[in-house]
Amino acid sequence: MRITVTGHSGQVVRAMGERAPQGVSVTALGRPELDLERLETIAPAIRASRPDVVVNAAAFTAVDLAESQDETARLVNGAAAGEVAKAAAALGVPVIQISTDYVFDGRLDRPYREDDPVGPISAYGRSKLEGERAVAAATGNHAILRTAWVYSPFGRNFVRTMLRLAETRDSVAVVADQSGCPTSALEIADAIFTVARNLTESPDKAALRGIFHMGAQGAAVWADIAEAIFAERERLGCSPVRVERIATADYPTPAQRPANSRLDSARLAAIHRVTLPPWQDALRSCVRRLLTEHQTG
Repeated sequence: MRITVTGHSGQVVRAMGERAPQGVSVTALGRPELDLERLETIAPAIRASRPDVVVNAAAFTAVDLAESQDETARLVNGAAAGEVAKAAAALGVPVIQISTDYVFDGRLDRPYREDDPVGPISAYGRSKLEGERAVAAATGNHAILRTAWVYSPFGRNFVRTMLRLAETRDSVAVVADQSGCPTSALEIADAIFTVARNLTESPDKAALRGIFHMGAQGAAVWADIAEAIFAERERLGCSPVRVERIATADYPTPAQRPANSRLDSARLAAIHRVTLPPWQDALRSCVRRLLTEHQTG
């Protein structure tokens, strides 16, 4: 199976390159051959890669910056997602669109299901919702995978930030009133490969298409995650770091975040037979890997 994925350096793209199972080739397309800000580059680049499945993992992910660069966010996350899906449709292959919990307003008191009303409260969330709708309009042969709070050993993310701060501090203030499903990009990559296989093996099975939530089992607030990171770090012989729990109001940002980002992933489990492990398991593995790489580096 040949999978073409948009982007070169994103967390999910790099995770897919690392976790590709035997018999699966992953071609990552990014600038200059595929530039999501230049829509005319998308179809030719995807066509030349001769994919069996297209995964749109590249995105404008700077949530706060999107508030002041709304047009660019809408172009990359909205219009370009539609062009990627059109290119896949023209080739007769399925497209997997990576989306986000930020399409919801976060006011619900339970994990969000796929049929819950959307209502993004940030420019980033609005742009990603535009992308979902553009993909659905371009082709019925799609799976939109909404995930949340992505981290990995690669790039910029919460885990790497906490480990960096821990090198020079004995306490860190972390928000404790936003709840979500911290999800490893490596686990996301494994799930994508399973969904891709299901889509290609059952091209006429409508149930495999549509929107699916894909989050790690369990939920946490950011402060819980930070405490778990520092606890694992301490187990590996590093000095202790204390977490100071603060409110969102104490840490103002240009973009609003949903207070509740929890996702109900039961539909993905029932239809695609994909269940991500508890968030604590993948988080411990990521912290151990990063610390080991830091020590050996």
